Amino acid sequence: MRWKLLAFAIGNRRFANMSSKLGTWQNDDEVIRRVLKESKTIALVGASKNTARASNHVMSAMQQMGYKVIPINPGLAKQNEILHGEKVYPDLQSVAAEYTVDMVDIFRASNAAGQFVDEAIAIGAKSVWLQLGVVDEEAGKRALDANLLVVMDTCPLMVAPAMGISGPD
Repeated sequence: MRWKLLAFAIGNRRFANMSSKLGTWQNDDEVIRRVLKESKTIALVGASKNTARASNHVMSAMQQMGYKVIPINPGLAKQNEILHGEKVYPDLQSVAAEYTVDMVDIFRASNAAGQFVDEAIAIGAKSVWLQLGVVDEEAGKRALDANLLVVMDTCPLMVAPAMGISGPD
């Protein structure tokens, strides 16, 4: 049922819906558009080598759309894993030592998301994207106060096509 409601909401270009976990937070279409068009390098927190996981699929699909997606997973980094052709990093600070991060895409539980939002602020990321089902309004407010663009509780692979966005500018 949740997916049907979400698909209906996206089809009608509304990104909050009845089954959303968002409280007072409302995503803004123009912010979503800017993040998707202006971001070129994405640090994906919670990357998985398990092909059944959403983070694995999203990473691959975003790469196919033209984004550079850098996976973050401490356990996989210790094993020197390569995921979809990219070295896996243990944390955002390690990524920031080598790349300028435009977007931090967070595939972690809502109660853990704030830590990664704070790290995104610390490394100077331009935006944070909390994936479908991930909501932390307080962390979102901290990111806004630090002048980051913020999107929550949706997936770029779902909204980009609905907005006619095929990749970064």
